[in-house]
Amino acid sequence: MSAVQNPLRFAWLEVTGLCNEHCDHCYADSSPKGTHGTMTVSSWLKVIDQLAAMGVADVQFIGGEPTLYPYLSELITYAHRARLGVEVFSNLTYIRESLWETFVECGVKLATSYYSDDAEEHDAVTNLRGSHRKTRANIEKARSLGLTIRGGVVAMNPRQRVQEAVEDLAALGAVAGTDRNRAFGRASHGARPAIKDLCGHCALGQVAIGPDGVVWPCVLGRFITLGNVRETPLAEIWSSAGTAEARAEIAKTHKKVAIGEACTPPQFLPSCGPCGPCVPSVGHCDPREATPAAATIGTPGHS
Repeated sequence: MSAVQNPLRFAWLEVTGLCNEHCDHCYADSSPKGTHGTMTVSSWLKVIDQLAAMGVADVQFIGGEPTLYPYLSELITYAHRARLGVEVFSNLTYIRESLWETFVECGVKLATSYYSDDAEEHDAVTNLRGSHRKTRANIEKARSLGLTIRGGVVAMNPRQRVQEAVEDLAALGAVAGTDRNRAFGRASHGARPAIKDLCGHCALGQVAIGPDGVVWPCVLGRFITLGNVRETPLAEIWSSAGTAEARAEIAKTHKKVAIGEACTPPQFLPSCGPCGPCVPSVGHCDPREATPAAATIGTPGHS
């Protein structure tokens, strides 16, 4: 499938590998020892310009913990002015007041991870005491400011209070979703990452860019390098033979992707079958309500 047949619609922008939490299952292997990488602010602004020129609809700023990146507000404002929909995936443990102002001014949507309604159980996952209290309080603040927020519950073990966490998120006014623990980063426990563990939609309308400029087919597929935006324009990377080969290899491994596997309601790997990518501008998506012929970004199947 060529870049013309498969236009880029969504991008994860991983602006930092630094995180104040140290979750045992982190796919990005982020931690307090992480760095902001080698991408400069100017480099990120050029990427945003390229994304807008390619017709991308939405971006999601991620990390690490993106709110620890000192120039996040500048990047959000720039993306908003470029008419890109913006979502920030944050653990919401510490948000500067100036950043809240940017969120409101730019209509930013928020996403966060939430592991339990029980503070002790949540903090045991993040390895940061008090993280549950801070995250929950900032979910409430986001809603009080009129911001849309999604909360995802990753199932770590069979005894985890997953359903209770989902219900707590709903009570707070957040859209709640669940996902399974995936064997990437620290969650792999040293195992080599494999294409079979991906969802199968990587590089089909979405791409991820890391803090050193490396381009991946998705945030989990960081073991597959498509190029580097510090060396090559993103449009060239997206239409390159290497990207086409990566798509073909992923498609070969995933002969059929289960409809609605972990996408009801929308979760944080913004792609699911039979629809196109669920970008941050989508408020609700249930693939079981959609049909392959009718389901495209922004259609009733996504609203």
